Amino acid sequence: MQTATKNIAIVCNPLAGSGNAVVLSNKLVAALRKDHISCTCFKEKWPDNFIDFSDIWIVGGDGTLNYFVNHYPDIKLPLVIFNGGTGNDFHWLLYGNMSFAEQLKVALLAAPKPIDLGRCNEKYFLNGVGVGFEGEIAKSLTGKNKKAGKTSFMAMILRKIFLYRSTSYNVSTPEQAIAEKKYLIIDISNGSRAGGGFHVAPNARPDDGLFDVMLIDALHPLQRLRWLPVIEKGKHLELPFVHHFKTKQIQIESIGNIFFHLDGEYHWANQLSVSMLPGQLLFRY
Repeated sequence: MQTATKNIAIVCNPLAGSGNAVVLSNKLVAALRKDHISCTCFKEKWPDNFIDFSDIWIVGGDGTLNYFVNHYPDIKLPLVIFNGGTGNDFHWLLYGNMSFAEQLKVALLAAPKPIDLGRCNEKYFLNGVGVGFEGEIAKSLTGKNKKAGKTSFMAMILRKIFLYRSTSYNVSTPEQAIAEKKYLIIDISNGSRAGGGFHVAPNARPDDGLFDVMLIDALHPLQRLRWLPVIEKGKHLELPFVHHFKTKQIQIESIGNIFFHLDGEYHWANQLSVSMLPGQLLFRY
């Protein structure tokens, strides 16, 4: 499609990035209008549908992206995410460290490619699900002002690392049933990075139709402190207490409530049923 025939919807979370998303949205509108490309920016209220548009640009972080896919899971228009939030892990996965000008060119000219979407119970996610310690961190950060990158996550991790008690879970997939066991973390990843810079699933790809699952055994608090920097860098796959595999579907059960996050957003449930929707969305990247 020629850029002259585009009509781009820009959806923005005005609270994302302490207002950075609004600044970035205004910058995008100015750049498009300078090139005589039609666009409409939606901030507080997003439309029920995007029938009149050719593309949708989402401005915010992983939380904004999660909100979008849960409101428009069946959208078939090409999407782009611009990093206007505090946690921008999925943006980094697709666009790395591109400059504004570089990403704008990609957003206008790149062919759309299929990206997988995950479903957890009745909700959707793009980047990943984190159970156990990750869920506790997300719960503790709910309602708090977050700093950009992994600063807020790291600060909360250091507060909780000595206090958190690992829980027993039953984990099963179509390929295997794993006996009940205590885990520090159960991570189900579509993207390779979470928490603003933690490479929890370094081999995960968002277009291979599979989740990368990480099961990390219960660890003594001093062991957690020892190995956290290793996990942060994605160098943990060969450690004896880390078990990883790929699957399209996974069930998680526990005696009590399961605390977890979807793309950094906190939730809880009695059990989790997680499944893959391969190639559900289209992104320009």
